[in-house]
Amino acid sequence: MPEFVGAIDQGTTSTRFIVFDSAGEIRASAQKEHRQIYPRPGWVEHDPSEIWVNTVEVIETALTEAGLTSADLAAVGIANQRETTVLWDRVTGEPMANAIVWQDTRTDDICAELAAGGGQDRFRVQTGLPVATYFSGPKVSWLLDEMDLRSAAERGRVAFGTIDSWLAWNLTGRHLTDPTNASRTLLYDLSADAWDPGLAEVIGVPVSVLPEVVDSVGVGEPCLGPLEGVPLAAILGDQQAALFGQTCFEPGEAKNTYGTGNFLLLNTGEQPVVSSAGLITTVACRIAGEPTRYALEGAIAVTGSLVQWLRDNLGLISDAAEVEDLAASVPDTGDVYFVPAFSGLFAPHWRSDARGVIVGLTRFTDRRHLARAALEATAFQTVEVLRAMSVDSGTPLTELRVDGGMTRNDLLMQFQSNVLGIDVVRPKVTETTALGAAYAAGLAVGLWTDLDEVRQLWAEDKRWSPRIGDAERDHLANRWAEAVERSLGWA
Repeated sequence: MPEFVGAIDQGTTSTRFIVFDSAGEIRASAQKEHRQIYPRPGWVEHDPSEIWVNTVEVIETALTEAGLTSADLAAVGIANQRETTVLWDRVTGEPMANAIVWQDTRTDDICAELAAGGGQDRFRVQTGLPVATYFSGPKVSWLLDEMDLRSAAERGRVAFGTIDSWLAWNLTGRHLTDPTNASRTLLYDLSADAWDPGLAEVIGVPVSVLPEVVDSVGVGEPCLGPLEGVPLAAILGDQQAALFGQTCFEPGEAKNTYGTGNFLLLNTGEQPVVSSAGLITTVACRIAGEPTRYALEGAIAVTGSLVQWLRDNLGLISDAAEVEDLAASVPDTGDVYFVPAFSGLFAPHWRSDARGVIVGLTRFTDRRHLARAALEATAFQTVEVLRAMSVDSGTPLTELRVDGGMTRNDLLMQFQSNVLGIDVVRPKVTETTALGAAYAAGLAVGLWTDLDEVRQLWAEDKRWSPRIGDAERDHLANRWAEAVERSLGWA
C-alpha cells in the first residue's frame, strides 16, 4: 500500500491540498484563496466553479512539490466548510448560482417564518439545531424560489450539496455527502441518522435534490481527474475533521479551531445530547461498521475574519500577522470591548438581530487598543461557548486542545487561558482539519489499524496556563457580557 494520504481542506477563504505520510507528518502543501463576493449587506457568496478550479490546481501543485503522482496516494479525504450551499445541474454539471456561504443572512425572513410556527427550537429535538440563517436548508429553499428552479428540482434536474458534495461530484461523478455535513442542514434527523422528508417539506426543499448520505470514514469511489484511481475514503465537515485530527475520540474530549470563525466541539459519544444552553448537537463522525458518534458544538461566526476586517476595511494593519505585535504594545484594551456581530451572534445567543459594536472608546483609545480588543473578542466568545458546554455536558473541561491559524498568536492563546481558567494546548501539527481528513481516509483503507494507532501520532507542541485570578477573570467576563448586551436588537 502507498504510504501517503491526501487531504482536500476546502475552507471559507481558501482551498488547500496537503499530503501526509504514514507518521502523520506533512510532506507537501499547496493553498489558494478564492473570492469573497458581497452582493448586498449581510450576503456572502462563493463561485463554485472557482473553488473547483482551485482544488485541481492545489492538488497538482502539492503532488508536484512532493515528487509524487496520484498513484502514490493510498486514499484521499475531504474536509469542507459546512452549511455553504451549492445548487448545480445534474445534466451539465454546472452551478446554477453562486454558493450561499454559511455566514450569509439573507434567509432571515424564511427563518423568522419557520420560527413563528413553533419557536427557534422548533426542530431542535430532531435536528439538534436552532432555526437560524446559518444552516443550509433555508438557503436551498431561497435559491429554488429566487432562481425559479422548483419545477426543475421536482423533475430531478437540480442537485443540492454542501461543498463536500460539490467536490465529490466533480471527483467521482456521484452525488454524496456524509452525516457530519447532512446534520448541518435542518433536514436531517439525528436519531434516525437519515434525511427527514417531513422536515424537507416544511422548509421547502424537495427530497429529489438531496445527496446520498455515506459513511464519514469508509472506502468509497475511486476518483477521476487529478486524483485518478485514488479512493475517496473520508468526508467530514471541517470542524468534525479537526475534532478527528485532535484525536478527541472519547466522550468528554474537546477542541477549539480558530479560523474565519471559531468552532468548539465536545465529543459526547454514541448518543446525541440536546442542548439547553444554546449549543448545536451535531454528528461527530460515522465510521463504517460502527455506531454514529455525536458532539456538542459552539459556533462563533467572526474571529479570524475580524483581523482580516481590521486589515481590509479599516487599514489598521497591512498584514494579518502584524496584529499580535500591535496588540502586545499596550498592556490592555483600556476598557474597550469589540463585539464582532457582523452576521448576528451565533452560539450561545443565536441572535440574528445583533450587529457589531465597539464600546468604551475614549480619546485615550488608539489603533493598538482596537487591535487588542479584536483579539480578546475571540477569547471572550470562546468563554461563552465553553461555559454553555459545561452546563450541557455536566462536566467542566480541564484543558482545551486548540488548532487553526490564530493559535500561532501567543498573546491570544495566553489571554484565552487566562479568561478560561484552564490550560490551552496546541499540537505539533496545527493543520488539524486537513490532518483529520487524512487520518480518516488512511484509517478507512488500513494505512492505520485503529483509532488507538492514530491517537499515538498526536503530539503536544505548546501549553499555556492561566496567569490571572478568579476575581479578574470574572470582572472581564462581566464587562464582555455588558458589551454583548449593547449589540443586541440593532438589526
